[in-house]
Amino acid sequence: MKTYMANAQTIERKWFVVDAAGKTLGRLATEVATVLRGKHKPTFTPHVDCGDYVIVINASKIELTGNKWNDKLYRTHSNYPGGLKTKTAKVMMEEKPTRMVELAIKGMLPKGKLGDQMYRKLFVYADQEHKHQAQQPVVMELKG
Repeated sequence: MKTYMANAQTIERKWFVVDAAGKTLGRLATEVATVLRGKHKPTFTPHVDCGDYVIVINASKIELTGNKWNDKLYRTHSNYPGGLKTKTAKVMMEEKPTRMVELAIKGMLPKGKLGDQMYRKLFVYADQEHKHQAQQPVVMELKG
């Protein structure tokens, strides 16, 4: 018996929609990253992008546990001396409500070209509306 290896011609992609309202950020991100990567399929192949498309709605209604709204920091650096900029989770949510979800999911994907390819199949929206009705996405229920 030969080992099955998926390739670009044999992959069938589906569209899923996830409602993030009331969900914890990390728990949501792990399940979405699993679907983007394709690990939920029996035909998973590590070196091939065999994942599905995921639409995350209501990203502005995500929850964080504990005191993370004030303690969790997002840092960027301009590569110039003194160029470190820091934002708390509360400020990040006010400025860009979708960015927290995007960063959490992207950090759980592989690094490099393969991870970039998987990340392009993620669509995050701050509210209920999204523009992917034509793809007929299936509602994905999260565990827990």
